[in-house]
This record gives sequence, C-alpha cells and structure tokens, in this order.
Amino acid sequence: MKNLSKKINAEWHKEHKMPKSATVEERIKWHLEHLKNCQCRTDIPEKLKAEMKKRESKT
Repeated sequence: MKNLSKKINAEWHKEHKMPKSATVEERIKWHLEHLKNCQCRTDIPEKLKAEMKKRESKT
C-alpha cells in the first residue's frame, strides 16, 4: 500500500503561525505563502478561494 501522507514543513509552520482573529486578507496571504512553502495541503480552502475570486472581479 502506498503512503499517501502529505509532507509537512514543520519549521515553516512553527515560524509562520496564522494570526489569531486573522482578517480575510491575512488568511489569504497566509494560505498563498503556505502553498509555496509546505506540502501538507494542496489547495486553499473553498471559502477563501471564493473570496479571492470575488476580489479579482472587482479589479
């Protein structure tokens, strides 16, 4: 059986904690950086993707 566990960059997580009561902007920024630096997730949460799409359409 193949090991499907995702690789976590524990050092990055330790140094880049999500702020408490993070704003939507802070959450988006954190998740974008997270995708670049860690492999424990492969995508951004759906609610944030919808918010990003909404913001793109306003520009």
